[in-house]
Amino acid sequence: MYDWANSVFAVIILTAVFPVFYRALATGAGRAPEDATAYWAYTTSLSLVIVALIGPVLGAIADIIDGKTRLLGAALVLGVLGSTTLAFVGENSFVLASILFAIANFGFAAGNIFYDALLPEVARPHDFDRVSARGYALGYLGGGLFLLFSLIPILHPEWFWLPDRDFAVRASFVGVALWWLVFSLPLLRHTGRPGRAHRPPISIRLMTDGFQRLLGTFRQIRRYRQLTLFLLAFWIYNDGISTIIKLAAAFGDEIGLDHNQMLIALVLTQFIGFPSSIGFGFLAQSLGARTSIFWGLGVYTLVTIAAFFMTSTLHFYMLAMVVGLVQGGTQALSRSLFAAMVPKTRSSEFFGFFSTGEKVAGIIGPAMFGFIGQLTGSSRWGMISVMLLFVAGGALLYRVDEIEGKRVAEAVDASA
Repeated sequence: MYDWANSVFAVIILTAVFPVFYRALATGAGRAPEDATAYWAYTTSLSLVIVALIGPVLGAIADIIDGKTRLLGAALVLGVLGSTTLAFVGENSFVLASILFAIANFGFAAGNIFYDALLPEVARPHDFDRVSARGYALGYLGGGLFLLFSLIPILHPEWFWLPDRDFAVRASFVGVALWWLVFSLPLLRHTGRPGRAHRPPISIRLMTDGFQRLLGTFRQIRRYRQLTLFLLAFWIYNDGISTIIKLAAAFGDEIGLDHNQMLIALVLTQFIGFPSSIGFGFLAQSLGARTSIFWGLGVYTLVTIAAFFMTSTLHFYMLAMVVGLVQGGTQALSRSLFAAMVPKTRSSEFFGFFSTGEKVAGIIGPAMFGFIGQLTGSSRWGMISVMLLFVAGGALLYRVDEIEGKRVAEAVDASA
């Protein structure tokens, strides 16, 4: 249910609605269209730098205090408040919008650190692929339904007695906060560990202990060559995936595509992603998770090349639907493949490190996209540069020996 809950932030704020809203604020303040797109790219990168700096320590603290659900709740509050305040940003106030977005995005990314780390606690090892894929699938379904609910009043505000389109767009940000909060309640209610009566408060000493544990975890990761190699590969290719998610709408808006049509295409992407993510879970049973991820990266590489030549809304529709076929499945199997190569006796620490990398991925890609777009005067070259992340990540993934990684993890568990 948490995938269902927080996916609306990814769909509305990161992908479909807020990027175009943000560009309108920037261009209204006198910025050039390509600069407005670049500012959005820089904003997403800088907001994630904060998570990169303190996210791993937060993950280690969650293990120390046995408080994944507790810290997830705190991150949820931050994300919900940040999403709500976006609705009240004044015209042309794109700098304030950047700050408020950074706060909301920190809550989203930090929350996922603790959420993803719950996978080994709620699923058996042979169910990792299936449970992870179904989580992503429900996320696509929930995000798609909310986008559809938001799209109708945005396209026809008069049907709902709303004053104009801008009001409907801002109302969707408040709707994200409410949906995210309400549907997170089942996780907060059922996944905590009430048996532990006393949990220490967050303090400087606890932060220091968390940092020390992080150093220990990092040293442990380096002992496992296949696990380390996979982490590096994942961080690189997931950076490319995150870049496409965050910048697709802004890119389409810059090259003159109709925003309403782009929103409809993104609705289709969400609903295509629902069965496709489940399908990737079955595909992994026949081909293996690693090979299935390769297929997804191959499709992404072709998408970035095709996006360079995109000129019409029909092209956007086609590419959006192709992305929907592989996006959720590629990320879901990456999560489960990592879980399979992690010693179960140390799963929380390792998975917290993985989750940080998963959500922080997207720092280099958007920055590279924005820089090359400004340098060349067109974001088309910025989009095609993302292909390098899929190629480099795939090349490293090719060197990962999944069987050896699992063998090492089992040996560590057996000697524990």
